[in-house]
Amino acid sequence: MPDTDNRGAGDRFFPSVAHRSQPFLLKGSSALDWGMQSRLAQIFRPSTGRTVMLAIDHGYFQGPTSGLERVDLSIVPLLPWADALMTTRGMVRSTIPPASRTPIVLRASGGPSVLRELSDEQIAVSMDDAARINASAVAVQVFIGGEFETQSVHNMTRLVDQGQRHGIPVLAVTAVGRELTRDARYLRLATRICAELGAHIVKTYHCDQDFDTVTAACPVPLVMAGGKKLPELDALTMAYRAIEEGAAGVDMGRNIFQSHDPAAMIRAVGAVVHEHTKPQAAYDHYVRPSPEHATREDG
Repeated sequence: MPDTDNRGAGDRFFPSVAHRSQPFLLKGSSALDWGMQSRLAQIFRPSTGRTVMLAIDHGYFQGPTSGLERVDLSIVPLLPWADALMTTRGMVRSTIPPASRTPIVLRASGGPSVLRELSDEQIAVSMDDAARINASAVAVQVFIGGEFETQSVHNMTRLVDQGQRHGIPVLAVTAVGRELTRDARYLRLATRICAELGAHIVKTYHCDQDFDTVTAACPVPLVMAGGKKLPELDALTMAYRAIEEGAAGVDMGRNIFQSHDPAAMIRAVGAVVHEHTKPQAAYDHYVRPSPEHATREDG
């Protein structure tokens, strides 16, 4: 039945109020489709525009890494404090609870093990399967300057094309080989290539000098990689500097799950990323071992 009650129609339709449209205001995302922006808003907290991603995909090329021997015991309890979880489809289906509200960034490239040339990766997951898993994004390694540079770039561009059809963003992970210098000049090159060829997010390492030029030159969100295990205060300082210099978040693995208290460490990282908490304050509040714990370790 049509609505024949016109009483107060003007009040209900608000003809004097302009229509409101609120896109997700994330760097480089204004022209993306609704589904793409929605998935990015799952990964990047809308209130801050930043993310604390927990990376546990190390096993796809190096097997059971220290701290990841039992993901069900070491990682699942950390999920409430992670804005997103970067992992593999095997770990999702075997271990990650379907009821978890933590978005999945799905590792989609692979091939060689740590025993071989790592840049010789191929696409290892179809976008159809990523959609079946309900991934919020897929991740692909890009080896700028590596032996198989072109192949890895083409892996990324093929996933970008597929992602555009499915509304699933692509995270390009810039890999730095042993023979390459991890400085601002190289990182600007690698991140810009990924963004220019369609990556919706880029993950890269922090550098001590001119990191702000790396973030400024990248037209999409740049997420800092945690890298090797550092002392907790050093890792928090690196994360703080990256955010202050323009990063849209961090993707940390070993600096969280290899910490003496992973739950405390991920909460400290969250305070640094989302609340601009100074590293020392975050360390003192969340991470500093209690006197009893310190005594046991010294003994």
